[in-house]
Amino acid sequence: MSRLPHVTLMLSADDTARLIYLGLILASLAGWIMVEYRNRMGQALRTALAWGLIFVGLMAGYGLWGDIRRDILPQQAVQGGQIVIPRGADGHYHPSLTINGQSINFIADTGASNVVLTQQDARKLGIDPGSLAYMGQAMTANGIVRTASVTISDVTFGPYHDDTILASVNDGQMDSSLLGMDYLGRFTITMSGDRMMLSR
Repeated sequence: MSRLPHVTLMLSADDTARLIYLGLILASLAGWIMVEYRNRMGQALRTALAWGLIFVGLMAGYGLWGDIRRDILPQQAVQGGQIVIPRGADGHYHPSLTINGQSINFIADTGASNVVLTQQDARKLGIDPGSLAYMGQAMTANGIVRTASVTISDVTFGPYHDDTILASVNDGQMDSSLLGMDYLGRFTITMSGDRMMLSR
């Protein structure tokens, strides 16, 4: 007789905290329903069912958001040795690079000199923004911000690879990392309609 394999479910501390938090919310909601509808249990069950369906719908919508976002935002592609980036609905081009094994989304900014990382993207790459010396400056949509110089390694953009490139980490608030001409200047850039094409 064959035996089913033993599966051990391991939860991280964050997952455990989320489950506890969700359990407290559900327990509070159940307690409120029991007090509010103590003499009307049929109505209580209908109300609980309605809220349950709303909750399931919200969770399903959240789960589908990644797929919806990929459909809404145009994706880059490699065609004939060129990287082709469609213009997004916001009017910008959004290249995606793999840096040290992590996918980082940028805004291509031909008016910017440097590659500028948000603090969130810097942390994603293992850089601690709090340990950097912010000695430089950069002009962003939010005004002049302080920057710190860093070197990032193992950079892949479509079929092209660079061992290292120079970048800056932004000390202020920024919605997206910027891909400036320090890096874009390594490519021949062609614009056609609503597409940016890059090649070497």
